Amino acid sequence: MELGVQEILVIVSGVLLTIYYWTVSTHNHWKRMGISGPRPSPLVGNMGSFFVGKVSIVELLDDLYNKWKNERFIGIFNGRTPVLMVMDPDLVRNILIKDFNIFPGRGMHINEADPLAQNLFAIDGHKWKVMRSKLTPIFTTGKLKQMVDLMIECVEHFEKYLKNQVGSGKVVDCREAAAKFTTDVIGSCAFGINMNALNREDSQFRIIGRKIFESSYLKLLKRLFQEAAPRFCRLIGMKGMPKESIDFFVNTIRETMEFREKNNLVRHDLVDILRDIKKNQNEIDFEITENLLAAQAFVFFAAGFETSSTTISFALYELALNLKAQEKLRAEILETLKKHNGQLSYDIVNEMKYLNMVLEETLRKDSPAGLLIRKSVEPYKIPDSNITLPTGTTIQIPVYSFHHDEQYYPNPEVFDPERFNENEKRHPMVHLPFGDGPKNCIGSRFAVYQSKLGLIAVLKNFRVTPSKSTRVPFKIDSKALVLSAVEGINLTLEPLK
Repeated sequence: MELGVQEILVIVSGVLLTIYYWTVSTHNHWKRMGISGPRPSPLVGNMGSFFVGKVSIVELLDDLYNKWKNERFIGIFNGRTPVLMVMDPDLVRNILIKDFNIFPGRGMHINEADPLAQNLFAIDGHKWKVMRSKLTPIFTTGKLKQMVDLMIECVEHFEKYLKNQVGSGKVVDCREAAAKFTTDVIGSCAFGINMNALNREDSQFRIIGRKIFESSYLKLLKRLFQEAAPRFCRLIGMKGMPKESIDFFVNTIRETMEFREKNNLVRHDLVDILRDIKKNQNEIDFEITENLLAAQAFVFFAAGFETSSTTISFALYELALNLKAQEKLRAEILETLKKHNGQLSYDIVNEMKYLNMVLEETLRKDSPAGLLIRKSVEPYKIPDSNITLPTGTTIQIPVYSFHHDEQYYPNPEVFDPERFNENEKRHPMVHLPFGDGPKNCIGSRFAVYQSKLGLIAVLKNFRVTPSKSTRVPFKIDSKALVLSAVEGINLTLEPLK
């Protein structure tokens, strides 16, 4: 039976109508519950400008935040998925801390076939609780002091690398330079591996790091598709990274663990903790697979280098545009080092109070993570309201918007480290660069010391100024996983006399 043009048009129209009604079938969700919010569009919900790569997710949410800032929360749609955006700091505190048992995870769709998917960032529930408790000891104060000593060795290599770059008369891509430094730090401190990212352009770990966080519209669509159709993605075997990158990482971790076991090497770092988990798996009520261990190592590697390198580069950008703050920080660094005969340590870094203020202001103004997501596992009555959210409700907390709200930070686009002097008091939930509550960033203190040491390495040797290619203000990369500048952070480093 042959179909005529008319019949084909009818079938196509029917399919398109079915898709249309499917995409809008949830769009009365918030209205039915009596929750205000912007009107969604078919297929894209309220995310249209983000889906087409016009603006970043934090910019889109910030626009909604400012239009509806008199509300405690609003209902929006990620495509056809209802999402509650919370703009009340007190309610944010309840969600992240007091009522954590109702919002224990991010609700991420995990592809069981993806070897690196079951990492500490993505998993929820009992498995997360067990793995978090097993991994937490790596970040005790005692362990951090030991790791800072290892970081300082990497600082010396970083300084030599920068002097070579500046000596050749180049404008320095500060984000790439910082990423090489933090890649070497995470290699030394967490894995006991010399990743050699500073000295070799073909460092495999640095190549993988670039692939993880490189921005492209294709990767953006892939991420959105994985969230919208997780079952189909599992069916076709779609993974978060290329197979060769996954295999390299899994094999490297396996070989490192086997080498230490064979040679009876102990470093008390992440790899040793993973070895202990494997040895004592009879104490855990779920299977400890090679992929599960590799996934934890992978997320430590990815988060350990990227967020800190972004923070270092943005801090240098802000200081290049604020020379008074830069000179004040440099004076503190040089004075503190002089007092300790040029030596650095965990305790000496802690003496640098203005350095801490500069870092906190960078994490306020240019926080790598501009959004927190949580998902409910049971019905939740919103305090001081008659509204009960159903099980499975997705919550978005617009960290970037809190950080740029003039109600909490007057003149928010001005870089002002004095906001974080000891006398300033503000609601704790309006400064969330590492999240808060039980599911906050496990490596936040590691990231802070790594970032501070990176800044010390640069500022004790160089004066940082904008280059001809420095864009002011920078344009946010709409396709990047973390806050990034489209053109990179290209600055001029002038050696100090």
